[in-house]
Amino acid sequence: MRSPGWLVAAVAVAVVVAFQVTTAAGREDRFVAGADVPVVAPGVDVLAGIPSIPARVHERDYRRIAFGEAWTDDTTAPGGHNGCDTRNDILDRDLVDKTFTVISRCPMAVATGTLYDPYTNDTVAFTRGNQVGASVQIDHIVPLALAWDLGARNWTDDMRRRFANDPANLLAVQGKANQDKGDKEPALWMPPNHAFWCQYAVQFASVLRGYALPVDDRSAMVLRDATSTCPAA
Repeated sequence: MRSPGWLVAAVAVAVVVAFQVTTAAGREDRFVAGADVPVVAPGVDVLAGIPSIPARVHERDYRRIAFGEAWTDDTTAPGGHNGCDTRNDILDRDLVDKTFTVISRCPMAVATGTLYDPYTNDTVAFTRGNQVGASVQIDHIVPLALAWDLGARNWTDDMRRRFANDPANLLAVQGKANQDKGDKEPALWMPPNHAFWCQYAVQFASVLRGYALPVDDRSAMVLRDATSTCPAA
């Protein structure tokens, strides 16, 4: 499987909790173009320190606007205030064979490129434009509505805006796969590409830990099973 842009094993938040998960090459770059599959030391629980809850309780007052303007550059997340909005930052990070154009939200935005989709293992061509560009979408690994139900509803506006734009919680993926996932927790959805389960589980756990969010019991079982596919240290 070709994997051009996964951020693995660390979440770019104010406090990062280290544990025994690394990449095969030991890299810790925030913007990784070709990250290795995480290596998990024997006996390590990637969910250690993450509180658990019996089940997700759907709060009916979720509003996307509570997480700020979609894909703003006005954020304290890594990459904020760099002249390009978050969506264009992630397209630039995760796509290959790119050409660029100038738009109002980014002086060097991806015009065309190729995505090696982690969720389906498909190769997806990207061309900027209304509807055409929807073949590639930016997914929140821990969905915003899920985070809201798990506790983000009690965060400050600044923290929610940071979460929504944190590159550690974002992946460029095939549009249909992103739509199929929606706001589902791991108990209800995992990537169709089983070869990506290790990375997905480690990343999901890292985001929960970094933002002090809990995990529901059924999802915890799924994530632990997924990390069993990771190579051992």
